[in-house]
Amino acid sequence: MPEIHQSIAQHYHERTKYDPDTLASKNQRLDWAKQPVPFKEYKIGSAFDLKPYLQESLEPLAAQQEDAQWWQRLSRLLFRSYGLTARMPSMGSAVYLRSAPSAGGLYPAEVYIVSRGTPFLPAGLYNYQCRTHSLMLYWENDVWQALQDACFWHPALEGTQLAIVVTGVFYRSAWRYEDRAYRRIFLDTGHLLGNIELASAITDYRPHLIGGFIDDAVNDLLYIDPQQEGAIAVLALADLLDIKQNLSTGCTALPSATETNYPHVPDGELLKYFHRHTQIQPGVTGKLNLPAIKQEKSLEDKYNFPFCLKIPTATTPIDWGENLFNLELTIHKRRSTRAYSGDDLTFDELKALLDFTYQPQNYIEQHLDRTPDYFDLNLIETFIAVSGVKGLESGCYYYAPKAQELRQIRFKNFRRELHFLCLGQDLGRDAAAVIFHTADLKAAIAQYGDRVYRYLHMDAGHLGQRLNLAAVNLNLGVSGIGGFFDDQVNEVLGIPIDEAVIYITTLGRPR
Repeated sequence: MPEIHQSIAQHYHERTKYDPDTLASKNQRLDWAKQPVPFKEYKIGSAFDLKPYLQESLEPLAAQQEDAQWWQRLSRLLFRSYGLTARMPSMGSAVYLRSAPSAGGLYPAEVYIVSRGTPFLPAGLYNYQCRTHSLMLYWENDVWQALQDACFWHPALEGTQLAIVVTGVFYRSAWRYEDRAYRRIFLDTGHLLGNIELASAITDYRPHLIGGFIDDAVNDLLYIDPQQEGAIAVLALADLLDIKQNLSTGCTALPSATETNYPHVPDGELLKYFHRHTQIQPGVTGKLNLPAIKQEKSLEDKYNFPFCLKIPTATTPIDWGENLFNLELTIHKRRSTRAYSGDDLTFDELKALLDFTYQPQNYIEQHLDRTPDYFDLNLIETFIAVSGVKGLESGCYYYAPKAQELRQIRFKNFRRELHFLCLGQDLGRDAAAVIFHTADLKAAIAQYGDRVYRYLHMDAGHLGQRLNLAAVNLNLGVSGIGGFFDDQVNEVLGIPIDEAVIYITTLGRPR
C-alpha cells in the first residue's frame, strides 16, 4: 500500500519515472496492428467546409461580406491551431503532420467547438475535422447553459458566443507510452493551447482558459465515452471585434481533491485511474466567486542562489512582421528537429528565445496578448543546461523571468550527461542548450490538489510551443523531449531535489 501522505499525483509521478536500471526491462515491442487512428469520425452530422476561407492574403478583402470575413477568421484560427501542414509517407501509408507538435505523431487531443448560436454558426456541438478542414455539426441544440453550469458559471462564458473544448483520447498516446502517456497527453495539449493563443491574436480572438470544470458534465455534454476520452481544457473564445466581448481575465485553475486513500493500481490501468481521481465532482466546489480566487503573481523569482553569476537577458523582441505575417508562416512551417550539427548558438539567439517565451509584455506593439492565459506560471521553474552558446560559459543556469537574468548554478559542459539523461538520444548530446521545465510537485498539490498535474504539464507544453516557434523563426533547430531519466536530471545538473522535471526542450543548429 502507498504511504498515506503521498497523493495519487505524487504516486503517479513516481510510478511513471524512467530509471536506467529498469527502463530496458519495460521496453515492449509495439503492436502495429493496434496502432490507433489519430482522427475522429462521425457516421452522421452536417459538415461546414472551412477550406474556401483559407486565404493567401492576411487582409480580408474589402469586397467580402461580413459572413465571409467571419468564416475566414474562424477557419484560419482552427487551421493555425491544429490543422494539417504536411503529408509524409510512412510504411506504405501516410502520416499527417499538424501545426501543433505531438509526441510520436500520435495527436491525442481532439478539438470541439461549442456554439451559443451566432448568425453564421447554429447553436450546437462541432468537432474539428482536420483532415478535411471542416466543422462537423453532430448535435444541433442549445447547450451553452449546460456548459456554463459545468464551468461554475465562469464570467468569460457570459458574453461570448463560441467556446473551444479540448479533450484527450487516452489510447492514442498510451498505445506507445503506456501509463506515462498521461504526461505526454497534457504536454501535447499545452502545445495546442500555445497555438490557439497565438492564432487567436492573428485572427482577432482572445481565448479565456478554463481548467476548473465538472469533468463528467463536460464529457456528457460532448457525448464522449469517459473511459476512452476526457475533457481537459475549456476556452471561452472572445471576439475582439465585438466590444461587448472584450473581457477582463478570470480564474483559470480550480483545485480538485487530494486523493491519498487509493488501492494498488496495476500497470496499464494507472493512467485512467489517475485521470478519474483528478476530476472535479459536482456539488463539491459549488458556485464560486472566480475572480476573487485568481492566483496572484509572485513579484520575485523563486531562486536567488548566493554568490551565483548573474547575467542579464533583456533584448530586442523578435519582429513577427506586419499583421503577424511571420508568426502565421512560422506556425505553418514548424517542424521538430531530428538532428543537430553540434554547432554553437549565439547568446543573442538564446536571449531572443527566452524573451518571446517568457516576456509577452514586450510584444504589445505587435498586437500580441501581454498576459496570455496559463493555469499558474508561478508553479513552473526554468533551468538551462548550456553546452554551446557563444558568449555564455558552459554549465547549468536558473532562468529568472521576472529579473530577466540567468543565474549560474553549475560550471561544466554537460554534453555527455545530457546524452544519457535524454535516454541516449543524440538530440540531448548535440544540442547547444537544453531547457528544463520543473515544478515543486508537493507544493503545487497543496495549492490545487491532484488536478494540478494537468495544469503543470499544459503550462510547460504552452511554454514549449512558444520556444518552438521562436526557434523556427530564427532558423534554429528545436525539439521537445518527454522521455528522460527523471531523478538523474536533478542529480547531474544540480537542480533542487524538490523540483520535479516536467518537460525538456532541446535547442541547436539543425544538421
